[in-house]
Amino acid sequence: MKARIALLPGDGIGPEICAQAVRVLETAAALGGHVFHLDSYPIGGASIDAHGEPLTKGTLGACQQADAVLLAAVGGPKWDDVDAAIRPERGLLALRKGLGVYANLRPCTIHPALTGACPLRPDLLTTPIDILMVRELTGDVYFGAHEQAADGESASDQMIYTAPEVRRVAQVAFRLAQGRGKRLCSVDKANVLAASRLWRRVVTDLAQEFPDVALTHMYVDNAAMQLVLRPSQFDVVVTGNLFGDILSDESAAIAGSLGMMPSASLGDGKQGLYEPIHGSAPDIAGQNLANPLGTILSVALLLRHSLGLADEAAAVERAVSHALDAGFRTGDIYSAGYRRVTCTGMGDAVIEALKGGA
Repeated sequence: MKARIALLPGDGIGPEICAQAVRVLETAAALGGHVFHLDSYPIGGASIDAHGEPLTKGTLGACQQADAVLLAAVGGPKWDDVDAAIRPERGLLALRKGLGVYANLRPCTIHPALTGACPLRPDLLTTPIDILMVRELTGDVYFGAHEQAADGESASDQMIYTAPEVRRVAQVAFRLAQGRGKRLCSVDKANVLAASRLWRRVVTDLAQEFPDVALTHMYVDNAAMQLVLRPSQFDVVVTGNLFGDILSDESAAIAGSLGMMPSASLGDGKQGLYEPIHGSAPDIAGQNLANPLGTILSVALLLRHSLGLADEAAAVERAVSHALDAGFRTGDIYSAGYRRVTCTGMGDAVIEALKGGA
């Protein structure tokens, strides 16, 4: 098949991890007889430096025309003034809005070779942990009105959800649960927040259309605790933008390293935005030290969800597992007795396994 993929390397370690993901994409294309057209565009701080804004109309237009978008990382101390009118993260929010993606999928699994990197007690890992977080992406306080009093002594952020916004992301979560363990946990704060009471009502009503899926509800504070106490109880979790941002990072920490975690942001069509969940890690940028596996696993999600290449996606995931089983480790997941490698070295290991049919 032929596909056009927009690349957004971004800032910090972004160009380094993106380069390794591109190598994996090109290898998968060659092995499968596909033709992928890959074009790079600036976003975030790189775009601010070049164009004075974090997302230009040209970049957004190119992304909207692509079959899929692969983003690496945005932000860094150079642009980190919280009072600045123009910030790299605004480009990411505008990109999500412009692409119409509203369901952010963040899988949390612990690779058997990395159980030692998990901060949980070993007895909590006897049951496999395989959680899929589904985070609503275009509503909540991130897109509500933000106000600060002129005297600087008070501020407010508005949390808004509409029933259609909740329904569409919940439908995605129910369908994903149907293909997995048929269990869906909806997380809210309905005992306090009106927006959460709307969320719970809409999700509960929608459950009638998915009788094969067991729906439970959990308050966000309890969910945060249960992720640590008994993470294996969760299959698919659906929640709002703010709670999802926090809980998915918690689940990533459980997996041992943010550097391992991919994500997919989907809308109504096949086009999607794919990115690792970690930041730009400016402290190691330009040193060839970053872990590219979160970005490479995001490539697998891209192949599966946007291009419909399930076999190629599975091959990439097996190649990552093979590299880890063979003992290759970047610094964030390294421990004594394993083979410490650079960002490029990890890319080499994955590609070698991919070519070998791992």
